[in-house]
Amino acid sequence: MPDVCPQKVLGNRIYFCTVELALQVIGGKWKPIILFHLATGGTQRFSELKRSVPSITQKMLTQQLRELEADDMVHREVFPQVPPRVEYSLTDLGRSVMPVLRELQLWGAKFEQQLGGAQAVAEKDSAGKRGNAATSPASVNSAAPDADDAEEAGPRTREAVA
Repeated sequence: MPDVCPQKVLGNRIYFCTVELALQVIGGKWKPIILFHLATGGTQRFSELKRSVPSITQKMLTQQLRELEADDMVHREVFPQVPPRVEYSLTDLGRSVMPVLRELQLWGAKFEQQLGGAQAVAEKDSAGKRGNAATSPASVNSAAPDADDAEEAGPRTREAVA
């Protein structure tokens, strides 16, 4: 019979084993992707990250970045200028998870190959299911560069500047 992990508490997290704890920090649909883009693309502004992950909403990206920042996986730097400039980068702790994410990437490539390989998806298919105005690269890139940095900076910018 396998060992049963006792329930533990770390800060506001309750978990039974360290795998569960790790997944609370880096798990979910978006966090691994955000971490991977920060690792491969280096320090990025909010809008650059948004363009890297076009299917994520601005609200969800903001939420996930704040959670990663609270867990010391991501560093958020606000520059005191108008309009505000906000940059994100990996912390040492964030960089420490990259070998795990690289292995996940390799596993995904093997899985893809095992199932016969992936086919490129057209920007917009005949049913109109892909490439809608909210997520198509053309609409994401047509916005003014870094226009969403000012909104993302929000009230925390004033705190950081003060």
